[in-house]
Amino acid sequence: MNIDQDALQKQITFIKEIDKLKYIQRKTRLFNSDRHENDAEHSWHLAMMAMILAEHSNTSVNLLRVIKMLLIHDIVEIDAGDTFLFDTKKNHTNTEEELKAAKRIFGILPEEQAKQLVDLWLEFEAGETEDAAFAKAMDRFEPMLQNASNQGGTWAEFNVSYETVIDKKKKIGNGSETIWDYARKLLDESVEKGHLKKE
Repeated sequence: MNIDQDALQKQITFIKEIDKLKYIQRKTRLFNSDRHENDAEHSWHLAMMAMILAEHSNTSVNLLRVIKMLLIHDIVEIDAGDTFLFDTKKNHTNTEEELKAAKRIFGILPEEQAKQLVDLWLEFEAGETEDAAFAKAMDRFEPMLQNASNQGGTWAEFNVSYETVIDKKKKIGNGSETIWDYARKLLDESVEKGHLKKE
């Protein structure tokens, strides 16, 4: 058996590097908890959600590709940090800073693997393919479930309005109209309970 020792060493180095994702704290908290979620927990949870909820996608998706996107989508935050979706000072879009991070971190891997992951990350960020649209739906949906379980969570903490949440989360429908319908009902219930305020 011919083992490419150079490739193996690069892969091990990458595996060690992404351990840092466990230290990136998100604004959202675990369900019914005061503890903040970290990026590794978030990515794992999204991958599980995609596996369980794939039948609700608007179209048939390649579940393996979706799961890969979800497992790698936040790795750039090792360098770029977590940008809160409702941040009013920094735009939550694909920045040059994130692209630079993607190229550095995935670039640790052998060239072909690195290119595959950078391309997959870019596809997720663009959100235009069916796989990416569903992956992004999972990414937007999970924090809503967390906030609803935590008396409004970050919505209440950062005084985020119902209208702003709708505007930022409506892309869920691009991946799953069924889940977006559920999410809208969740938001309406949060308003009724006083956990989310309308303008």
